[in-house]
Amino acid sequence: MVLASLAPSSAEKIRDMELPIINFSDKRSDVSKMIVKASEEFGFFKVINHGVSEDIIRNLEVECFEFFGKTAPEKQKAGPANPYGYGSKNIGFNGDSGEVEYLIMDTKNPLSIASAEPTRFSCAVRVYVEAVRRVGCEVLEMMAEGLGVPDTSVFSSLITHVDNDSLLRLNHYPPLLPPHHFHTNNLTHYDTSSAPSFPQQLNAGKNNRIGFGEHTDPQILTILRSNGVAGLQISLGDGVWVPISPDPTALCVNVGDVLQAMTNGRFVSVIHRAMANSDKARMSMAYFCAPPFHAKIACPKELVTLERPNLYKPFTWAEYKKVVYSLRLGDSRLKLFKLQSDDETRD
Repeated sequence: MVLASLAPSSAEKIRDMELPIINFSDKRSDVSKMIVKASEEFGFFKVINHGVSEDIIRNLEVECFEFFGKTAPEKQKAGPANPYGYGSKNIGFNGDSGEVEYLIMDTKNPLSIASAEPTRFSCAVRVYVEAVRRVGCEVLEMMAEGLGVPDTSVFSSLITHVDNDSLLRLNHYPPLLPPHHFHTNNLTHYDTSSAPSFPQQLNAGKNNRIGFGEHTDPQILTILRSNGVAGLQISLGDGVWVPISPDPTALCVNVGDVLQAMTNGRFVSVIHRAMANSDKARMSMAYFCAPPFHAKIACPKELVTLERPNLYKPFTWAEYKKVVYSLRLGDSRLKLFKLQSDDETRD
């Protein structure tokens, strides 16, 4: 089995640019239009004033750092990730790897992990998931409004369904070559006083390593919160990557494969990756909004026209997820469900 390189290609280019930041406090109709525009152009945007309290975020982040600060044997008691549980380095089942350790949880039944207070951990997860699910529903309903779909719950109802397959993934990207470190109890702390600034982190040359390789998210929508450490990048194609400036007060939202199919290709399931390239630990908490296994994935009739015929054949989430598990991280999956090429729809 050939493993992908953990170093980025020398032919890649980093482009700094402003990406959409959407303020939920603005007029709803304006927010809806901005969400649609961002989803069509980038498949990505940030949300501020989203309503998830600092306490809810902080409580889960504290639990995350406590868990990932444990010894390897203690963490492995929560593994392996098949499909839920703890994993390190290996991503998925087909040979992908990265500079990351992670914990994957069923949002309806969080893991009882090896913890001094497992109930506290589970409670922090449940409260956080409930809060970001509300944000996800709001985003999806405003997307439907902005697309002119009369049934504004057409997307959001999939993630509120009792059998939804949503999950929470906690990713920990340890520092690369930390300048100084010391141990206190079970936690490893890093002296980050000499850590490079954000632009330097992104261009650290040989110290850049891929934490989580390029991919699209297969689900409907991803809502991600990370601490104030750089690492997330989105692809513009042709080897161009845009770094996402870290903002621990914002939530990053990106379109997944299912939503691209359900919008008949109007929204873009963005290719993205995470770099482990700084002297600080990066922690991300990603909520993946997914439909029930039996849900039929097809776009609303309002999004199919003579000028833009149906791009994808209908499929169930169970069928799509089976394909996802059979492929490598960076492989394209949606093309396997296409009725015609993008070029044909634009002629």
